[in-house]
Parts: sequence; structure tokens; C-alpha cells
Amino acid sequence: MIDKEQIEAVILAGGMGRRMGGVDKGLQTFKNAPLALHALLRLQQQLDYICINANRNLGAYEGFGLPVVCDRLTDYQGPLAGIHAAMSESSAPFILSVPCDVPFFPLNLAEKLYAPFEDDPQLELTIASSQGKSQPVFMMAKSHLLMSIEDFLKRGERKIDKWYANHRHALVEFDDPAAFHNVNTLQELAELEKQS
Repeated sequence: MIDKEQIEAVILAGGMGRRMGGVDKGLQTFKNAPLALHALLRLQQQLDYICINANRNLGAYEGFGLPVVCDRLTDYQGPLAGIHAAMSESSAPFILSVPCDVPFFPLNLAEKLYAPFEDDPQLELTIASSQGKSQPVFMMAKSHLLMSIEDFLKRGERKIDKWYANHRHALVEFDDPAAFHNVNTLQELAELEKQS
């Protein structure tokens, strides 16, 4: 059984939305609600403690009723910077991260990513995978990795898979690759709206 008291989730909405023309991706409308709200509604079925990482339009995100954490490092350094921000603010032993642009991620995400820690106390993080492809932004990590992330980012590195390769990790397989379909452009968002 998952211990909800041990985990805080962060919705990563702090990016620049470059491939969407610079718009705030988490606030783009999908099925009459912001993308980030879809992530919140899915997480609320799994965990009790949730925050959102954002770096602009903070009032809009505060309107979700969540704590909002901003990157502590400058220059929009990507998802790891958002995870770093959440770890910096949280007292939970584990942080679960999800991106704001995947509206159908699995409803058993937290449960499955937490399970391997029960079997291997030395494990430091788990990462979702589907059909052999890792989904590293869907990660559950022990909060003691905060300084490791900070040191990595301060060296000018950003790639999540390069960072986690240095830590004891496990890939957790999910059956449905479509559940991890993310939206990168406004056209993709419109197409997903039509399909679903």
C-alpha cells in the first residue's frame, strides 16, 4: 500500500513553452480546462499533497488552490529545476513529478512508482517507462537528492536521463504508451482535443 504521507507531487508548469510560441503551456485550454488542471485532477485521485512549479502567471496557478513554487535557479533550466524547487520547499521524503502537458497519465502512477522502494531500501528514484521508452519527467525521487540536482544544474547540465544515470534507479513499466502522450504544439493540442 502506498503511504501518502511520505509523498508530495509537483506539477511541472515552469517552462517557457517555446514550441507553443512562448505561451504558458499549463494554462492552455483542453476540454474546457487548463492543461495543468487536468494533471491536478488526476493527481488528486492518487495523493493528498500536491504543489505546482510555475515561473509566470503565478496568480492563475494560485487559483488552483495549490502551493506554487518557483525555480530557485535562473534561466528556465527545465524539469529538473522544477523538481529541485519542489524538493527545496517540501518536507516529504519523496517527490513525485509530472509534467503539465500530459492530460491522461495513469491513475496508478504514484502507486506503481512507489512500490519498488518497498523492495529495495537503497533505491533512490523510479521512472515510468512504456514499451521500452523511459518517461523521465514521470519520476519519484527521494528528497535527499536535492543537492545532487543542484550540483548537476550548476554545472550547466539539464538532461534528466544523464542525471539519474548516476543514481540507483528503477524503470517501472506501464502498459499504455498513449497515457504518456504529451502536447508540444498548439496544433497537437487541437488534434488531441478532436481525438478524445
